[in-house]
Amino acid sequence: MSENAILIAGASRGVGREIVQQLQQQEKPVVALLRSPSASSELDKIGVKVAQGDAFNPSDLAQTFQQNPSISVVISTLGGVSPDGRRVDDEGNINLINAAVQAGVQHFILVSSIGTSESSVALPPQVLETLKGALIAKAKAEQHLMNSGLTYTIIRPGGLKSEPATHQAILSEDYRVSGLIHRADVARLVCQCLEDESHFNKVFSAIDPTLEMRR
Repeated sequence: MSENAILIAGASRGVGREIVQQLQQQEKPVVALLRSPSASSELDKIGVKVAQGDAFNPSDLAQTFQQNPSISVVISTLGGVSPDGRRVDDEGNINLINAAVQAGVQHFILVSSIGTSESSVALPPQVLETLKGALIAKAKAEQHLMNSGLTYTIIRPGGLKSEPATHQAILSEDYRVSGLIHRADVARLVCQCLEDESHFNKVFSAIDPTLEMRR
């Protein structure tokens, strides 16, 4: 593996899986962090290196970085609730951020959500109430990342749809915007941020204006 591998947490489905596929097409070296072994065989088939580990377990994460010292970038799409009610949105991401700091990672990209922190003004009150637990957790992870000393990029997608990319989606520093976006387009925007220093240490909302216009 080359000197600049990319660790993707949450690679088994959704935006994380789309990111893996796009980076594979670009022939970028990828390490997929998976909690469940059940998803590893499919990733193995397309040539993705898999690291088994639970984001709730800091020692798993430390071992992942020790065994893959070429990792220089982390992309996290972690989200959800464990059977015992713990949120990976904050606890898992915070563990991953801490491990990345210890490993000397160069850049951490966190995929969060419109509605966190100051972007709460972009969503209707009823939506905020429905998503309250997840948004509070994601805001904690965002703040931890911004305080970590890592070079970061935070991307907050709008409402996610699983359809082919439109290639019309954009990143906006206006935290008041909201809208829809396809997961494949989120992945494309994330990949664009990997080496573009104009996206470093910034927070973006990600929407597709063409989808918004058709609503």
